[in-house]
Amino acid sequence: MQLFCSGVSDVGRVRTNNEDSFRILEPQNLFVLSDGMGGEAHGEIASALAVETIVKYCMDSDDDSSSTFHGGDHSKWSEKTKRLESAVHLANDRICLSAQEHPEQRGMGATVTAAWIDGSRLSIAHVGDSRAYLLRAGNLQQLTTDHSLVAEQVRRGILTPVEAERSEMQSVLLRALGANAKIEVDAEEHVLFPRDILLLCSDGLTRMVTDPEIAGTLQAETDPEKAARRLIEVANEGGGQDNITVVVVRVGADPHTWLSWLRGKKTKS
Repeated sequence: MQLFCSGVSDVGRVRTNNEDSFRILEPQNLFVLSDGMGGEAHGEIASALAVETIVKYCMDSDDDSSSTFHGGDHSKWSEKTKRLESAVHLANDRICLSAQEHPEQRGMGATVTAAWIDGSRLSIAHVGDSRAYLLRAGNLQQLTTDHSLVAEQVRRGILTPVEAERSEMQSVLLRALGANAKIEVDAEEHVLFPRDILLLCSDGLTRMVTDPEIAGTLQAETDPEKAARRLIEVANEGGGQDNITVVVVRVGADPHTWLSWLRGKKTKS
């Protein structure tokens, strides 16, 4: 599939430093986004370590089919999904080790949402409350589950979604890289179709911008970079209370499908 992608990160209107990190590796169709936590405990270091570790492991193991997988039962996943999940486990190990070696970093942590596209298969690995969305035919679907206290309370019926949005506990995570020596990683696979749009974002976007606004922006702006920048503008217009990072991936129409061929034939005639 032909992919068009772009990513943008912004400090927002309240914070003085940007603890978000992201990487896009276009030739490999690998996309990684991390939101650091810890403030003076160097959240920006944690997010950078997460992104750097995941990218390096995925790229190294992509050339080495004998790579060891880390984590749980991998029997049902494709090779790339296994590697992506393993990379997140290694990122957790590296953040924990760095905090042990540098006392000033103790307490730092990070979320991570990573996507790897292989043909029409989308592999996702996720920890925390950064999100992955899929926009298809105007319908926006959240692919990841927030590992936060308020999200868990909504799932249990303790809070309504509206109450969760107003809660002062939104920043409390139940899962994050660096929090514990062992981490549970959500991994999953999806099938992509032409004209799908994949969005990775930190919570600096989703706390300021509603899902309908996100969907409308992605539909209105066909250029991934313009869409990413517009989403950040909307988040800042809403207050910009946190760092904001957005990665937009648009799946191009396959020029070899019979429908595209038929449309081309009609145009020529």
